[in-house]
Formats: sequence, C-alpha cells, structure tokens
Amino acid sequence: MRARLVVLVSGAGTNLQALIDACADPDYGAEVVAVGADRGDIEGLARAERAGIATFVRRVDDFAERQQWDRALGAAVADFEPQVVVLAGFMKLVSPDFLARFLTLNTHPALCPSFPGMHGPRDAIDYGVKVSGATLFVVDGGVDTGPIVAQVPVLVADDDDAESLHERIKSVERQMLVDAVGRIARDGIEITGRRVRVGGSAG
Repeated sequence: MRARLVVLVSGAGTNLQALIDACADPDYGAEVVAVGADRGDIEGLARAERAGIATFVRRVDDFAERQQWDRALGAAVADFEPQVVVLAGFMKLVSPDFLARFLTLNTHPALCPSFPGMHGPRDAIDYGVKVSGATLFVVDGGVDTGPIVAQVPVLVADDDDAESLHERIKSVERQMLVDAVGRIARDGIEITGRRVRVGGSAG
C-alpha cells in the first residue's frame, strides 16, 4: 500500500510537480490522491488535472467565517483519507483542529528557526549570513516553528540578492521535499516533542 498524499497549493505548484513526478515510480512509496487549492484557475490545479489527479477548491471568500472555511477544507481533505498533507506554496494558515487531524508538512526557504515568515531569503541576505538553506517541518500553530523533519544548506554568495538566493534554495527545497516524503511514506515518522525521526513507527 502506497501512502496517500493530499497536496494543497495556491500558485504554480512546482513542488507539487516534483512530487507527482516522484510518485510515478512505484518504488517511491506514495501517491498524490488529491490536490486542493484556496483559489481557482491556477497552474497548480492544472498540473494535477493533466496528471489525472482529483482536485478541489475551497475559497475563503465563499464562507461567512474563517472557521467555516477551515472546517470545509478539512472535510474535503478527509474525503481522500491521506496519511500526509503537504502544503506546497499554500498561502493560508490552517487551524489547530486541522493540524490535529492530519500530519501536515511544509517547507521554508531558510534554516529554521532563523528567518521565519514571508521573506526568509531577503532577511538572510540583510543579516549577512554565509549559509542559508531550506527546511521541511511539521506544521504547528506558529509561523515556521514546527518540529524539523529535514534541512539542506545553501551557501550565500557575495553577489547574491534575495531573488538569486531564493532560486538556488528552491531547487534544493524540491529535492529535500521529495526525498523526505518518500522516506516517510516507506518507513514512517516518529515525532517526540520537537524531535523527529523518519523511520519510526508508521502513521
């Protein structure tokens, strides 16, 4: 049995595409069973449709309250019975209730806990660090604060700006995500406080 993945997107879906490509290998251990979004008419949904993957859209503006949207999103995800939910450029925060139901992973273009938030590469450049990178973490109630699953370093060049650094980070971020999700699918994950071990008990 391959692990069932639901991927949530808000834009182009390049990390989603990397997962779709990886799942084409039967030995990868996972399959993307659905792709959800908080908006329609985006490339991430088109990528899923081209791959024959089920899609759904839950727009915040279609609900009177944010909690209603969150419940509707959770219900849509639950319909596909995922073992793992991946936020792949999903630009909305989900509730503690959602996170209690699903093992939810996200990436950040910096080495957490440094430089959380929307501008990780820019903040790293401004601070003058010599090494930045990408982090994969289990989503919790904070902003890029969850237990760390994997990290990959990226050297900061003297002539880097935020855009050039971010482009290099994105390439290693995609590979890190694919590698870690595959290992979780095949070998399981164990989370004890802030410590994460891939290869722990499955589920």
